[in-house]
Amino acid sequence: MKAIVLGAGKGTRLQSEKYNMPKVLRRANGRPLLEYVLEALSFIPQEDICIVVGYKKEMVKEEIQGNYMYADQDEQLGTGHAVMMAEPYFRDYDGPVLIAYGDMPLYTRETYQTLIQKHIESGSKCTVLTAVDENPPAYGRIIRNEAGEMVDIVETKDCTPEQLQIKELNIGLYVFDNQFLFQNLALLKNDNAQKEYYLTDIPKIMLEKGEKIHTYTIYDTDEIYGVNTPEDLEFCERVLKERRK
Repeated sequence: MKAIVLGAGKGTRLQSEKYNMPKVLRRANGRPLLEYVLEALSFIPQEDICIVVGYKKEMVKEEIQGNYMYADQDEQLGTGHAVMMAEPYFRDYDGPVLIAYGDMPLYTRETYQTLIQKHIESGSKCTVLTAVDENPPAYGRIIRNEAGEMVDIVETKDCTPEQLQIKELNIGLYVFDNQFLFQNLALLKNDNAQKEYYLTDIPKIMLEKGEKIHTYTIYDTDEIYGVNTPEDLEFCERVLKERRK
Protein backbone atom coordinates (compact mmCIF):
# COMPACT_ATOMS: atom_id res chain seq x y z
CA MET A 1 0.00 0.00 0.00
CA LYS A 2 1.25 3.47 -0.91
CA ALA A 3 -0.12 6.98 -0.59
CA ILE A 4 0.18 10.40 -2.21
CA VAL A 5 -0.53 13.40 0.02
CA LEU A 6 -1.25 16.66 -1.80
CA GLY A 7 0.34 19.63 -0.06
CA ALA A 8 1.55 22.14 -2.63
CA GLY A 9 -0.98 24.92 -2.11
CA LYS A 10 -0.40 28.49 -1.00
CA GLY A 11 -3.53 28.89 1.06
CA THR A 12 -4.48 32.32 -0.28
CA ARG A 13 -7.96 32.32 1.32
CA LEU A 14 -6.35 31.18 4.56
CA GLN A 15 -4.05 34.26 4.39
CA SER A 16 -1.03 31.97 4.75
CA GLU A 17 1.27 34.39 2.90
CA LYS A 18 0.79 36.79 5.81
CA TYR A 19 2.24 34.07 8.03
CA ASN A 20 5.03 33.34 5.50
CA MET A 21 4.30 29.64 5.35
CA PRO A 22 2.57 27.13 3.04
CA LYS A 23 -0.99 26.11 3.78
CA VAL A 24 -0.17 22.63 5.12
CA LEU A 25 2.13 24.09 7.78
CA ARG A 26 -0.54 26.35 9.27
CA ARG A 27 -1.10 25.33 12.87
CA ALA A 28 -4.18 23.79 14.45
CA ASN A 29 -3.72 23.68 18.22
CA GLY A 30 0.01 24.22 17.75
CA ARG A 31 0.62 21.44 15.20
CA PRO A 32 0.89 21.67 11.39
CA LEU A 33 -2.19 20.51 9.50
CA LEU A 34 -0.02 18.09 7.52
CA GLU A 35 1.21 16.45 10.74
CA TYR A 36 -2.33 15.35 11.63
CA VAL A 37 -2.75 13.78 8.19
CA LEU A 38 0.56 11.91 8.37
CA GLU A 39 -0.23 10.71 11.87
CA ALA A 40 -3.53 9.24 10.64
CA LEU A 41 -1.61 7.57 7.78
CA SER A 42 1.14 6.21 10.02
CA PHE A 43 -0.01 2.62 9.34
CA ILE A 44 1.65 3.09 5.91
CA PRO A 45 5.49 3.11 6.02
CA GLN A 46 6.91 6.62 5.59
CA GLU A 47 9.00 5.55 2.60
CA ASP A 48 5.75 4.56 0.82
CA ILE A 49 4.17 8.01 1.25
CA CYS A 50 4.87 10.73 -1.32
CA ILE A 51 4.13 14.32 -0.29
CA VAL A 52 3.55 16.69 -3.20
CA VAL A 53 4.96 20.11 -2.28
CA GLY A 54 5.07 23.46 -4.06
CA TYR A 55 4.77 26.84 -2.37
CA LYS A 56 7.65 27.24 0.13
CA LYS A 57 8.42 23.55 -0.32
CA GLU A 58 11.73 23.69 1.56
CA MET A 59 9.84 24.71 4.71
CA VAL A 60 7.69 21.57 4.46
CA LYS A 61 10.70 19.31 3.93
CA GLU A 62 12.47 20.88 6.89
CA GLU A 63 9.46 20.77 9.22
CA ILE A 64 8.28 17.23 8.49
CA GLN A 65 10.86 14.77 9.71
CA GLY A 66 11.01 11.21 8.42
CA ASN A 67 11.68 9.12 5.34
CA TYR A 68 8.91 10.48 3.14
CA MET A 69 9.25 10.86 -0.61
CA TYR A 70 8.74 14.37 -2.00
CA ALA A 71 7.49 15.42 -5.43
CA ASP A 72 7.68 19.07 -6.52
CA GLN A 73 4.70 20.82 -8.09
CA ASP A 74 6.26 24.15 -8.99
CA GLU A 75 3.18 25.31 -10.89
CA GLN A 76 -0.14 24.71 -9.16
CA LEU A 77 -2.21 23.40 -12.07
CA GLY A 78 -4.80 21.39 -10.17
CA THR A 79 -5.09 18.18 -8.17
CA GLY A 80 -4.68 15.93 -11.21
CA HIS A 81 -1.47 17.73 -12.13
CA ALA A 82 -0.24 17.39 -8.54
CA VAL A 83 -0.62 13.61 -8.66
CA MET A 84 1.17 13.54 -12.05
CA MET A 85 4.23 15.05 -10.33
CA ALA A 86 4.55 11.91 -8.18
CA GLU A 87 4.66 9.54 -11.17
CA PRO A 88 8.46 8.93 -11.16
CA TYR A 89 8.16 7.25 -7.75
CA PHE A 90 5.25 5.05 -8.79
CA ARG A 91 6.15 3.84 -12.29
CA ASP A 92 7.16 0.34 -11.23
CA TYR A 93 4.58 -0.08 -8.47
CA ASP A 94 1.64 -2.40 -9.06
CA GLY A 95 -0.82 -2.09 -6.19
CA PRO A 96 -3.27 0.27 -4.50
CA VAL A 97 -2.49 3.95 -3.93
CA LEU A 98 -4.43 6.29 -1.64
CA ILE A 99 -4.82 9.96 -2.54
CA ALA A 100 -5.08 12.17 0.56
CA TYR A 101 -4.91 15.91 1.29
CA GLY A 102 -2.50 17.72 3.56
CA ASP A 103 -5.09 20.37 4.46
CA MET A 104 -7.74 17.91 5.69
CA PRO A 105 -6.64 17.09 9.25
CA LEU A 106 -9.89 15.54 10.48
CA TYR A 107 -9.82 12.19 8.68
CA THR A 108 -9.14 9.36 11.09
CA ARG A 109 -6.90 6.37 10.69
CA GLU A 110 -10.02 4.17 10.79
CA THR A 111 -11.58 5.95 7.80
CA TYR A 112 -8.41 5.66 5.72
CA GLN A 113 -7.95 1.99 6.64
CA THR A 114 -11.56 1.05 5.94
CA LEU A 115 -11.51 2.82 2.56
CA ILE A 116 -8.37 0.88 1.60
CA GLN A 117 -9.84 -2.40 2.87
CA LYS A 118 -13.07 -1.86 0.89
CA HIS A 119 -11.00 -1.14 -2.23
CA ILE A 120 -8.97 -4.33 -1.87
CA GLU A 121 -12.06 -6.45 -1.16
CA SER A 122 -13.94 -5.05 -4.17
CA GLY A 123 -11.17 -5.71 -6.68
CA SER A 124 -12.07 -2.34 -8.21
CA LYS A 125 -9.70 -0.07 -10.09
CA CYS A 126 -11.07 2.91 -8.15
CA THR A 127 -12.85 3.30 -4.82
CA VAL A 128 -14.39 6.66 -3.99
CA LEU A 129 -15.04 7.83 -0.44
CA THR A 130 -18.46 9.49 -0.32
CA ALA A 131 -20.24 11.16 2.57
CA VAL A 132 -23.89 11.66 3.38
CA ASP A 133 -24.48 14.97 5.14
CA GLU A 134 -27.85 16.52 5.99
CA ASN A 135 -26.41 20.03 5.58
CA PRO A 136 -24.03 19.47 2.69
CA PRO A 137 -21.16 21.86 1.99
CA ALA A 138 -20.44 22.89 -1.61
CA TYR A 139 -19.04 19.54 -2.70
CA GLY A 140 -19.86 17.59 -5.85
CA ARG A 141 -22.93 15.34 -5.70
CA ILE A 142 -22.86 11.58 -6.29
CA ILE A 143 -25.40 10.51 -8.91
CA ARG A 144 -26.61 6.90 -8.73
CA ASN A 145 -28.83 4.84 -11.01
CA GLU A 146 -31.83 2.77 -9.92
CA ALA A 147 -29.53 -0.13 -9.12
CA GLY A 148 -27.64 2.07 -6.68
CA GLU A 149 -24.50 2.22 -8.82
CA MET A 150 -22.57 5.48 -9.04
CA VAL A 151 -22.96 6.86 -12.57
CA ASP A 152 -21.76 10.47 -12.28
CA ILE A 153 -20.25 13.19 -10.13
CA VAL A 154 -21.73 16.65 -10.64
CA GLU A 155 -19.93 19.68 -9.22
CA THR A 156 -22.08 22.01 -7.12
CA LYS A 157 -22.01 24.85 -9.64
CA ASP A 158 -23.30 22.49 -12.35
CA CYS A 159 -26.08 20.89 -10.28
CA THR A 160 -29.74 21.27 -11.14
CA PRO A 161 -32.02 22.28 -8.23
CA GLU A 162 -33.03 18.60 -7.94
CA GLN A 163 -29.40 17.44 -7.80
CA LEU A 164 -28.64 19.97 -5.08
CA GLN A 165 -31.10 18.06 -2.90
CA ILE A 166 -28.83 15.01 -3.04
CA LYS A 167 -27.08 14.53 0.30
CA GLU A 168 -24.34 12.16 -0.90
CA LEU A 169 -21.11 14.01 -1.64
CA ASN A 170 -17.87 13.41 -3.47
CA ILE A 171 -15.19 14.46 -1.00
CA GLY A 172 -12.14 13.85 -3.15
CA LEU A 173 -10.59 10.91 -1.30
CA TYR A 174 -9.80 7.93 -3.51
CA VAL A 175 -7.94 4.64 -3.66
CA PHE A 176 -6.82 3.68 -7.16
CA ASP A 177 -5.10 0.78 -8.81
CA ASN A 178 -1.78 2.55 -9.32
CA GLN A 179 -1.06 1.58 -12.93
CA PHE A 180 -4.63 2.39 -13.93
CA LEU A 181 -4.42 5.80 -12.22
CA PHE A 182 -1.35 6.98 -14.06
CA GLN A 183 -2.56 5.66 -17.42
CA ASN A 184 -5.73 7.71 -17.04
CA LEU A 185 -4.03 10.83 -15.69
CA ALA A 186 -2.59 11.18 -19.19
CA LEU A 187 -6.18 11.58 -20.48
CA LEU A 188 -7.02 14.57 -18.28
CA LYS A 189 -7.84 17.83 -20.04
CA ASN A 190 -7.69 21.37 -18.66
CA ASP A 191 -10.55 22.82 -20.68
CA ASN A 192 -12.08 24.66 -17.73
CA ALA A 193 -12.08 28.25 -16.53
CA GLN A 194 -9.08 27.66 -14.25
CA LYS A 195 -7.07 25.79 -16.92
CA GLU A 196 -6.33 23.12 -14.31
CA TYR A 197 -6.24 19.32 -14.35
CA TYR A 198 -8.71 17.87 -11.84
CA LEU A 199 -8.35 14.48 -10.19
CA THR A 200 -12.15 14.36 -9.86
CA ASP A 201 -12.30 13.87 -13.64
CA ILE A 202 -10.67 10.42 -13.40
CA PRO A 203 -13.79 8.68 -12.02
CA LYS A 204 -15.80 10.42 -14.76
CA ILE A 205 -13.41 9.08 -17.41
CA MET A 206 -13.83 5.60 -15.90
CA LEU A 207 -17.62 5.84 -16.02
CA GLU A 208 -17.50 6.96 -19.65
CA LYS A 209 -15.42 3.85 -20.42
CA GLY A 210 -18.04 1.69 -18.72
CA GLU A 211 -15.82 0.85 -15.74
CA LYS A 212 -17.55 0.22 -12.44
CA ILE A 213 -16.53 2.35 -9.49
CA HIS A 214 -16.76 1.10 -5.95
CA THR A 215 -17.79 3.48 -3.17
CA TYR A 216 -17.48 3.55 0.59
CA THR A 217 -19.80 5.96 2.40
CA ILE A 218 -19.44 7.69 5.75
CA TYR A 219 -22.32 9.47 7.48
CA ASP A 220 -22.80 12.78 9.32
CA THR A 221 -19.17 13.31 10.19
CA ASP A 222 -16.90 16.31 10.70
CA GLU A 223 -14.07 14.46 8.96
CA ILE A 224 -14.97 15.78 5.52
CA TYR A 225 -14.14 19.41 6.26
CA GLY A 226 -10.82 20.81 5.07
CA VAL A 227 -9.10 24.09 5.87
CA ASN A 228 -9.56 26.86 3.30
CA THR A 229 -10.37 29.90 5.44
CA PRO A 230 -9.54 31.18 8.95
CA GLU A 231 -13.04 30.08 9.98
CA ASP A 232 -12.33 26.54 8.73
CA LEU A 233 -9.13 26.49 10.78
CA GLU A 234 -11.02 27.49 13.92
CA PHE A 235 -13.60 24.77 13.26
CA CYS A 236 -10.91 22.10 12.83
CA GLU A 237 -9.19 23.22 16.02
CA ARG A 238 -12.43 22.81 17.96
CA VAL A 239 -13.04 19.30 16.56
CA LEU A 240 -9.47 18.20 17.26
CA LYS A 241 -9.66 19.53 20.83
CA GLU A 242 -12.92 17.64 21.40
CA ARG A 243 -11.33 14.42 20.21
CA ARG A 244 -8.56 14.73 22.78
CA LYS A 245 -11.02 14.87 25.68
